[in-house]
Order: sequence, then C-alpha cells, then structure tokens
Amino acid sequence: MQQSHRIVGLITAAIGAAAFYGGTQLPPSPGQNIGPSLFPMVIGTGLMFCGVLIALGVGRSYEAEVKAEMAALEETFAEQEAGTQGRFHGYRAFIPPALMIFFAAALEPLGFVATAALVALALSRLLGATWWVAAATALISAPLIHLAFFKLLRVPLPAGLVPMPW
Repeated sequence: MQQSHRIVGLITAAIGAAAFYGGTQLPPSPGQNIGPSLFPMVIGTGLMFCGVLIALGVGRSYEAEVKAEMAALEETFAEQEAGTQGRFHGYRAFIPPALMIFFAAALEPLGFVATAALVALALSRLLGATWWVAAATALISAPLIHLAFFKLLRVPLPAGLVPMPW
C-alpha cells in the first residue's frame, strides 16, 4: 500500500469527524425530531467510515482490474463519440444550467411535481435513457422526492398542476 492512500484516508476520516462534530453543534429545530444536525452527522459518519477503509487499503486489489476495464471502456466511448459529435456538441455544457433556470422559472406556475418530472425526463434522455426508462424515472422520482420533502422534512412545495394527495 502506498503511503498516499493512508494519508488520503486519514484526511477523509478527519473531515468526516469535523462534519460530524459540526452537526452536533447545530441547534435542534423546535417541534421536530429531525433537525439540521442530521445531514452533517450522516455525511460525517459516511466520510469517517470510507476514510478508514481507504486508510486500511480495503479494495486495493481491485484497482488493476478496474484500470483495465476503464481503458477498454474509454476506447469504446471514444469510438462512439467520434461518430455522434454534431455541430452543437460543445454546447452540451449549457444544458444543466438551462434546466436549473427552467426549474426556477417553472416551479410556481407548474408546481414541484410537474417541473421536477420534466427536468428528470430531460436529464434522463440526455444521459442516454430510452423514452420508457426516462418516463418511468420522471413519473416515479418526482412524487417520491415531493413526499420526502413534504412529509419527512416538512418543506412546503408549490402544488401547481399536479397536487399530491398528502
């Protein structure tokens, strides 16, 4: 094992410990069991766990296999990309900011579920999903995210065109 893996693992674990400690210092939300401290504590725990695993060298034996697989995949992607680059290929970087602007502008008039479903559909299609998979992703993820925000986090979201029954 290289020394750098131990150092990176220990630094990652230290950052996780700092995040966990910072989460414990946040005041609780009045009237709620789940407060603002939950997220940093969960992330901190995950970072500490992963940092210790990295420092101990867990998974190092798979690196050679993964490097060989990645080289083969890069060749395949390079061949595919060579034939699919069109005139507007370089402008794909503007799609995520454009979708964020669309989300902000359409949230009030359309509501959260409709807007999130459209964004999920667009992103799924842009990432190469078929229409069926993209539609299923949009129709399942938007109500589930709304449910999590509305019930678990108690964040009111605009109802818009598709009000949820909860």
